[in-house]
Parts: sequence; C-alpha cells; structure tokens
Amino acid sequence: MNNVSLIYKEFGDPLQKLQLYTGEKLPLQPNEILVKMIASPINPSDLLPIRGAYSHRIKLPAVAGYDGVGIVIDQGKDVSPSLIGKRVLPVRGEGTWQQYVTTKADYAIELPPSISDHDASQLYINPLTAWLICTESLRVQPNEIVLMNGGGTSIAGLFAQISTILGFRLIVITRNSRKIEKLQKLGAWRVIDASNGSIYEQISDACDIGVDHAIDSIGGESGELLARTLKPEGTFVSYGLLSGIPNDWRKLHNVYHVSPQLFALRLWNERHSVSEYRNRFSQVIKLVESGRMVINAPEKVYDFEDFYDALKHYEQPGLNGKILLNFA
Repeated sequence: MNNVSLIYKEFGDPLQKLQLYTGEKLPLQPNEILVKMIASPINPSDLLPIRGAYSHRIKLPAVAGYDGVGIVIDQGKDVSPSLIGKRVLPVRGEGTWQQYVTTKADYAIELPPSISDHDASQLYINPLTAWLICTESLRVQPNEIVLMNGGGTSIAGLFAQISTILGFRLIVITRNSRKIEKLQKLGAWRVIDASNGSIYEQISDACDIGVDHAIDSIGGESGELLARTLKPEGTFVSYGLLSGIPNDWRKLHNVYHVSPQLFALRLWNERHSVSEYRNRFSQVIKLVESGRMVINAPEKVYDFEDFYDALKHYEQPGLNGKILLNFA
C-alpha cells in the first residue's frame, strides 16, 4: 500500500526540513493495527524533535507528529477484527503526520461518537499531560495555589478547566492580554499580564505567602521566576521548554530550595502499564464527553498537502486554537 507521509531527513527549521514522501507501508505485526488518518494537530511538541531537541534518540529519517485520530482499516493476526472500522487515537506508534499509521492495538484508544473528529485529534498530548501533572505529579488538593507560565498556549486553558474540576486556585502568567478574559472564564483564579509591570509583584499581590505548586513550560528566566514564588517544600514541575533555554536545576535546588520534577508523557508511558495508561485516558475522555473539559475549536484546518501553509499559520502570534492537518 502506498503511503504519503511528512518526514524530515535532518534536523532544523520545520519549514525547511519537512517534506512529503511516498513509500510502501510495511506488513503488520501480529499485535498491530493500521489506521487511516482523519486529522492531526500541530503542537509545539511535534516541532521540537524536528529542530533537534531529541536528536540523541531519534533515528532519521523520521515521520513527524504525535497526536491525531483515524479509522482502523486492517489488523494483525492476533488482533480482534471487531476493531475494523472503529475510530481510534493511533498514538505511541509511528509519527501521525501521514495517511496511514501503524501502532500496537493495545495502545489505540477507541473513541465515543459524541466526541468530534477535531476534538478527538487533540486528545492525547495536551489533555492527558495536563491531567497527569495535576493528579499525579503535583497531586493538587482543593484550595491549593498553582502558578503556571505559558498562558498563551492551548494547554493553559485545559489547566484552567482542571482547576475547576479539582478545586484548586490557578494563577496563569500570559504575555497575550487577549487571553486574560478567556482564561478567567475557563476557571483561572488569577491571570497575570506580563506586559503590565513586575510579574513577581503581581504574583505577590495575589498570594503574599507564596504558591504551593509551579508548572513551567518555558524554562530559563521564566522558570526561575516560578521557583522564587514557591513556598518551602513547594512542588515545581517542568514539562516544556518554549524558550529553548533549559532551567538551571542546580540553582533551583541550591538557591530556591526547590526539587524540580521533569514531566514527559513519553517517560510516563514507559513507567506505567498499558492498563494504567488506558485508565488515565478513559478519565480524560469521560471529562470531555461530560462537557467538564472542553477542547478548543481549531483556528484553521489545512489539507495535509498544504503543510507549508499550515506551519506558516502556526507561527503567527495570538492563535485562538490549534492548526489541524486534514487527511480525509
């Protein structure tokens, strides 16, 4: 079977390194399924590997993309044929920016019909990450105060909604003043406008005794600022590096007496059983089904072949939703 995929043969700027490639799909292993993709979002985590962030563990050429939804069209000999025709998230297998994705049947997450294709395509990276950070890494308790940066990202809205679900108070730092009202409506307790004076003073005004937990997606000076605001024995979790500047872990520990944790969904998956993975995913799906967690509508949907235009659009500031690639 011919398959068109978006691959990169060397690391660098995604706009320059990504290219369409047509090749043959390999035969399925006994425990695998083949999924015809419907849609896939563009996430920061999709582009970091292309830029070389994980060059030590990525074998080139590689297919891009981690998230997405599709229809099962074939199965290995050990997989029940009842999966054929089911809509699933084919994650933890190959890159998802291609027409057909192969993954292990145990990892594929079947979806209820009440969740749209556009919402389903965004269910893996951001919702599962936000849910696991709050419920496992931080184990946030009601009324505790959580501070996070990266308020302009899509995942910030998910953390705001989770704060309402779990009953904690969320302070979000954003450099995009247009995001303030939306974050407040989604459940954020306070939203700090980084363009409106000292961020540290604004945080101190909101909670002069410090915060219980900090969630960092930026690194560098922004991550250090979060550490400064923590109460003694507070919890610091880093899950992203949008600035490209790593946190100084030694300084965070020695100066601010913080024991930082690194959260990566890939590492969480490696450390947990398939049943634990499926159980956690089912919790997220139930929240979305019930309307307690709402996935943002996409900013725009591009045909897969128009990936260059999609990436250019993705780079524009102030997006209100994800850029999606359409494979249907």
